[in-house]
Amino acid sequence: MDKTLSLSVIIITKNESAHIGGCLQSVAWADEIIVLDSGSSDDTVNLCRAVTNNVYETDWQGFGIQKQRALDKATGDWVLSIDADEIVTPKLKAEIIHAMQTIEFNGFEIPRLSNYCGRQMRHGGWFPDYVLRLFRREHGQFTNHVVHERIVVEGNISQLNTPFLHDAFVDFEEVLHKVNNYSSLGAQLLYAKGVRSSLSTAIFKGLWTFIRTYFLKAAFLDGQQGLMLAISNAEGAYYKQVKLWALHNLKTANK
Repeated sequence: MDKTLSLSVIIITKNESAHIGGCLQSVAWADEIIVLDSGSSDDTVNLCRAVTNNVYETDWQGFGIQKQRALDKATGDWVLSIDADEIVTPKLKAEIIHAMQTIEFNGFEIPRLSNYCGRQMRHGGWFPDYVLRLFRREHGQFTNHVVHERIVVEGNISQLNTPFLHDAFVDFEEVLHKVNNYSSLGAQLLYAKGVRSSLSTAIFKGLWTFIRTYFLKAAFLDGQQGLMLAISNAEGAYYKQVKLWALHNLKTANK
C-alpha cells in the first residue's frame, strides 16, 4: 500500500468456502490479513492459507470473543474488520486509505449494500446499514457478546460514503440456516440476561417485525425479495422468543 500507516484486515470464518475467495481477493492490498476459523468442515481454511500465512484455528465462544481474538493478533496501525461474505470495492479501498490519514477520528462506520436472494436491498432497514469496522488498533476493542457484538472505539468516529458489498443471503437455504442460527444465539443471550418470554410475546414480536420491515421501513419497494425479507425477519423474531420461552420451560421442568 502506498502509505505510511499499515492496515490489518481481520476475518472470522466457519464453512465460508462459498464466500471467502472473493472477500480475500478484495482486501489483498492490505498489509496483513488475519483469519480465525472455528472448526470449518469445508475448504475454508485451505483457501485462506493460499492467501495469508496468518490463519488460526480456535474453538467457538461467540462472535465478540472470536473477533477480539483476531484483533489481538493484529499488528497494523489501523484495523478493518470484515465478514467473510463482504467485499471491499476499489472505490471503498481508496476511501479507506484516505480515511487512515486522518488525525481527527479514531474510527469509521462503513455502509453496507446487502444482497438478499439475488437483489441488492435498499429498503426494509437494510441500507445504508452503517457498521463500525475501520479503527485505530490501539483505540478499539470488541464487546464479548455471543451475537450482536460491536466495536467500542475511544475518541471520535466518522462515516465513509462507499458501501461494502454484502452477500447476506445467497439463496433461501441460507436464509433458513441463518434465521435458525441467529434466533438460537439471540435466545441464549436474552436467557443469560434473565429476560422471559411467552408464546403470545413471540407472536406479537413476529407480527410487529413484519409490519415494521414491510410497511414502515418500506421493504415493499424491493419487490418479491422485500416481502421475503419481511417474512424472514418476522420468523427470526418469532423463533427467538419461542426458543427463549422453551429455555425457561426446560429450566422449570428440570427443577
